[in-house]
Amino acid sequence: MFSWSNREGKKDPELFQNVSEGLKRLYRTKLFPLEDTYHFHDFHSPALEDADFDNKPMVLLVGQYSTGKTTFIRHLMEQDFPGMRIGPEPTTDCFIAVMHGEQEGMIPGNALVVDPKKPFRKLNAFGNAFLNRFMCAQLNNPVLESISIIDTPGILSGEKQRISRGYDFAAVLEWFAERVDRIILLFDAHKLDISDEFSEVIKALKNHEDKMRVVLNKADQINTQQLMRVYGALMWSLGKIINTPEVVRVYIGSFWAQPLLIADNRKLFEAEEQDLFRDIQSLPQNAALRKLNDLIKRARLAKVQAYIISSLKKEMPSVFGKDSKKKELINNLGTIYEKIQKEHNISPGDFPNLKKMQELLALQDFNKFPAFKPKLLEAVEDMLGKDIAKLMTLVRKEEAAMTNQSVKGGAFEGTMNGPFGHGYGEGAGEGIDELEWIVGRDKPSYDEIFYTLSPINGKVSGATAKKEMMKSKLPNTVLGKIWTLADVDKDGYLDDEEFALANHLIKVKLEGHELPAKLPAHLVPPSKRQEQN
Repeated sequence: MFSWSNREGKKDPELFQNVSEGLKRLYRTKLFPLEDTYHFHDFHSPALEDADFDNKPMVLLVGQYSTGKTTFIRHLMEQDFPGMRIGPEPTTDCFIAVMHGEQEGMIPGNALVVDPKKPFRKLNAFGNAFLNRFMCAQLNNPVLESISIIDTPGILSGEKQRISRGYDFAAVLEWFAERVDRIILLFDAHKLDISDEFSEVIKALKNHEDKMRVVLNKADQINTQQLMRVYGALMWSLGKIINTPEVVRVYIGSFWAQPLLIADNRKLFEAEEQDLFRDIQSLPQNAALRKLNDLIKRARLAKVQAYIISSLKKEMPSVFGKDSKKKELINNLGTIYEKIQKEHNISPGDFPNLKKMQELLALQDFNKFPAFKPKLLEAVEDMLGKDIAKLMTLVRKEEAAMTNQSVKGGAFEGTMNGPFGHGYGEGAGEGIDELEWIVGRDKPSYDEIFYTLSPINGKVSGATAKKEMMKSKLPNTVLGKIWTLADVDKDGYLDDEEFALANHLIKVKLEGHELPAKLPAHLVPPSKRQEQN
């Protein structure tokens, strides 16, 4: 059990069994009272429930129609799921939460939002128009034992389609974005045009760039030259919308289980797929830290909300001219922001969008706003300054205990082991399955160089080998590691086999591969294998 106590005289010490329990208690006792008092839920996000802290990591897929979102899910799980439809036309017209269940089946949206064990209860605020387009697909799949996946309707272009949804599509995605662990934006290499609605959606996700990843799908349908141009155009388009100096990570590939149409970039696609898979597989281990990070972001916004609301209340007249004063305060909200920033030393990035805040304030009754209550702010400051810092210790302990827990099954198993693992038989792994020593193939040419170095008793010194190895122009840090790996018997000299091994490792590095941390068994010179055993 992990515990801590507040030294300032609190009656009951905080006792937490795990990170999830700790976050729930901190939210209920310290952050929620501040949110509730200052109308946080009317302006920003509904209150959190226990299911929000207990749920598995979630992956949200977003993209225009026919970019391969549903096919991507099918590729990850290697199994069809209830409600799945795939086609070149806009097929997925619903939000589908693909989750683990012992029995395969569908749960409609209205039933889903009353289930306290599912983290979707607050979605009922979006009404029947949305709930009729929301469902949960349950199936027994090993991938879903670790994560849940949210499939979304394909985004269309044009004003008509946006209006005809009957609910605020961008607001729904923003609700999911606050609660998921990873947001994957999918683009089709043939359709890079970003529609107005897609642009609006990406802007709605702006505060969650840390969760965002971009997939350039169907990249096997174009050649290398076209791929370079498409990649450049995608980065340019995203830069205009996201409007941040940091570059979003883009994964290039063809994420389905079909033969590549153009296989020129096969190695690139395989490397990119493995990088993306590793990113998704790390989600269970990092879930507690993500929830902690999201709670901190929420607390900072709640503090700002309290300062804004109490400032507006303070400026309101007690009797006459309330309506005109309300309009004046809303119009001058930017000035109020600046005043709060200076008084409380708060970063401008912590403040909500000015225009959106003005629109929401116009609908509120300022007479119902509460005055400044320092005790509520102090509780949140205490949470951020003390409790969260101590809870981080428990987060690290849970992460250390979960080192072997990652997403398993489906496509994640396909390249884990065996000859189809990424990089198998390449670089330092070349010759791993061969009976003969792989270095022996080029040893005659290495021997010619070795004997020109005038070896003494069949060996060359470090100083002599250094002159030859420096011709590779590799940095000393790399050559030093190669020397350590090649000097198998650790006598400070290289014999002909060790010299050949050193040259082989130089070749491996010059071809762009990484050096192994430890010399693999298949690279150990034949004459040294007895010694190692």
